[in-house]
Amino acid sequence: MSRSKRRGWPAPPDPLPGPVVDNHAHLPVLDDAGNPVDEDDVALPPGESPLTTAEQVTRAGEVGVARILTVGCDVPSLAGSVALAEEHAQIAAALAIHPNEAPLHAGVREIAPDGLDPAVRPHHDLPLEDAVARVADLARHDRVVAVGETGLDFFRTGEQGRAHQVRAFREHIALAKELGKPLQIHDRDAHAEVVEILLADGAPERTVFHCFSGDVALAATCAEHGWYASFAGPVTFARNDAGRESLRALPPELVLVETDAPYLTPAPFRGRPNASYVMPLTVRAIAAEWAGNGLDLAATCARLTANTDAVYGPW
Repeated sequence: MSRSKRRGWPAPPDPLPGPVVDNHAHLPVLDDAGNPVDEDDVALPPGESPLTTAEQVTRAGEVGVARILTVGCDVPSLAGSVALAEEHAQIAAALAIHPNEAPLHAGVREIAPDGLDPAVRPHHDLPLEDAVARVADLARHDRVVAVGETGLDFFRTGEQGRAHQVRAFREHIALAKELGKPLQIHDRDAHAEVVEILLADGAPERTVFHCFSGDVALAATCAEHGWYASFAGPVTFARNDAGRESLRALPPELVLVETDAPYLTPAPFRGRPNASYVMPLTVRAIAAEWAGNGLDLAATCARLTANTDAVYGPW
């Protein structure tokens, strides 16, 4: 099979002229029993193996992605994400109960608006308040630099589950403020509701819309309140003019970059597994949109890295 038709790991892109940080990825972790978490997430062709964390860190560094923020957002991945951050100097962790996990911990079993059955697993027997308490305990670790991803997802959660998403979101907002750590938000088909809760409860000083999917109006709201927007692979998609318009509407000092690996692989590798080493493609797309601001690729890298350090601090 030709390389163009393979669905495995993308070829490494050209290295960037300066270091950048992947602000949101899901690196492979082990659960408390030493078993891989979500090992089926990456579908590879026969004969091609998953990349280990060490391999991903090495490949990322070779193309200029110097650091990675890995996100543990279900109970099995929480402690493992902290362990990765302890083991690798290039990695820090963010922890939360994902909004699509919250209803399952609350006992809700409903067909989602997207038509999928809920993927119920043994860890969902843990009550929601206990799951959030586990996040709160581990998030005090000095290698955990953010609370997230938390928020609302009205695409994959029905009417019964939304109240539990809201409750978990508010508890994570309170936790981020208590710990003085940034908040990473998952917002899917719920822009108005997310903003309403942030304004009602008081957003943490450093608030990030992970994998920004909003329109220009949401970008303007972020700019008004000093909230950050993190852009992933979709900003490279040919039909995503709305995403690029939102990027241009934001002040560069409020923009971050991420992969959401192993998901949302940038063009031209859409549909293949993603990893931090592929992120230079997204950085170049951001630089192209910022060219009118006088920022070339090197200046874009420097701006994005400075923004990351302003939100999460160095690690």
